[in-house]
Amino acid sequence: MKLRKVTAATATVFALALTATACGGDDGGDNSSSSGGGGDKIKIGIKYDQPGLGLKTPDGSFTGFDVDVATYVAKELGYKPDQIEWVETKSADRENALSRGDVKFIAATYSITDERKEKVDFAGPYLLAHQDLLVKKGSGISEATDLNDKKLCSVTGSTSAQNVKKDFAPDAQLREYGTYSECIAGLQSGSVDALTTDDSILAGFASQEQYKGKFELAGLKLSNENYGVGVKKGDTETVNKINAALEKMVSDKSWEKAVEANFGPAEYKNEPAPQIGNIVK
Repeated sequence: MKLRKVTAATATVFALALTATACGGDDGGDNSSSSGGGGDKIKIGIKYDQPGLGLKTPDGSFTGFDVDVATYVAKELGYKPDQIEWVETKSADRENALSRGDVKFIAATYSITDERKEKVDFAGPYLLAHQDLLVKKGSGISEATDLNDKKLCSVTGSTSAQNVKKDFAPDAQLREYGTYSECIAGLQSGSVDALTTDDSILAGFASQEQYKGKFELAGLKLSNENYGVGVKKGDTETVNKINAALEKMVSDKSWEKAVEANFGPAEYKNEPAPQIGNIVK
């Protein structure tokens, strides 16, 4: 067999091709350049519009409890903050984002449910939240039954307001807006009397500078919402690594500090850190 002579130029091109491959070119599904951590980038799904949890600020930075948790986990996986690529993952697209490989994991007020566990795997839970009410201070609303004949707001498509009307206050007047921000504006103006969703989300909004001291959580614990870190179905290795990172975050008090930093201004009475790896509905 006649062998073709390899020139220096050909060798250089070949070497460059190998380098490009090693750096993780766009193959349509890879979400980090190294599944074991330490690569160039890691893509993480978060919310962009939830103060106190996952918020993209006007200067392009990201803040919130979910962001802090995800940053800590990424560190334990071998990634520095400047190696994180944040990807907006709206509620309706979280399962698809994981199955497509758009992100390595998702920390986005992602409540663990039996239905979701059929499609994705979860690490955690890392926060136990509850459905609650946000009201004006001094409103006199302290129980869900107080909402009878009152105007109750939640976002379009949410089951939170329907749950309150069905189980506690059948005469509540539902008001559905496109965003929680619109509900907050309505609460401030008096066009609605209460806003309902997870207490962690409510605390995040109430902690914003312009709302400090104006609102309060009723503290009703109308449901249990265990937030988990979503991972592609079958990726047990990543689930185990994230669980180890979350356990470390709790033990070294970083979890507690993140809760206080993001929810403290709203006087949010958070639950203790849940047992990591105890995946419940």
